[in-house]
Amino acid sequence: MRMIRSRGFYSAVIWLLLSSGAQAEATSRDASRQAPLSQAEQQAKIDAADDETHKLLTELRRLEGNTRRLTAYNDELEQVVTHQAGILEQRSEALESAKVIDESLPPLLRTLVQRLDGWIARDMPFLRQERSARVANLEQMLVDPDLDDAERLDRVLSAWRTELNYGREMGAWRGMLDEQREVDFLRLGRAGLYYLTPDGREGGVWDSSQDKWQPLSDDARQEVRNGLRIARDQRAPELLNLPVSHPVKSASDQGADT
Repeated sequence: MRMIRSRGFYSAVIWLLLSSGAQAEATSRDASRQAPLSQAEQQAKIDAADDETHKLLTELRRLEGNTRRLTAYNDELEQVVTHQAGILEQRSEALESAKVIDESLPPLLRTLVQRLDGWIARDMPFLRQERSARVANLEQMLVDPDLDDAERLDRVLSAWRTELNYGREMGAWRGMLDEQREVDFLRLGRAGLYYLTPDGREGGVWDSSQDKWQPLSDDARQEVRNGLRIARDQRAPELLNLPVSHPVKSASDQGADT
């Protein structure tokens, strides 16, 4: 029985080797029928691949540069927000002392409201009507005899927190660009403010250095369209390649403005 099994095994191996040889010969015949590429054609394919690789590397470097700039700006802005929040927290703790509230709180509240009004006037022109109305309400509140000092302080700090949060959030809304045109607005923190007409044929970015809107290219308008969908939870978050509204300032400069 062992001899019979061995013979059967060797027969199977020989059959597999013969089959593999036949397959290899057939493959060789098929390959020989295909005309080999000329050296010029091979070089053209190599050159095309090199050009495509170079384009991809150039685009990657450009996107990496934009990412670094936006990251640096967000880091600077985060320092400003943290600085302002720290100041408000320190003042809030200081005002807990009952001995100084009656004397220092009213002028402090007036100063905070005035600074908030000045910040809004110098900031990008988003939701101006809503934000100005908030300041106007604070000014009326300061002279309202029915409110105590604790409630006045709470409302002023709440208004400041709302303004500070604008720098951390992404917003989208529809509003009037002028008296006749209704557009979709996109705000990326305080880094950029953009608009796009409903038909998508016109768009702009707010230029703080010139205090006016600048037109956007076709590619930038598509990026704004993507940003609007992200802000409205209609698209997954992604990096947007858009111009910023104003140059990056240092944290000390931003703090001095406020």
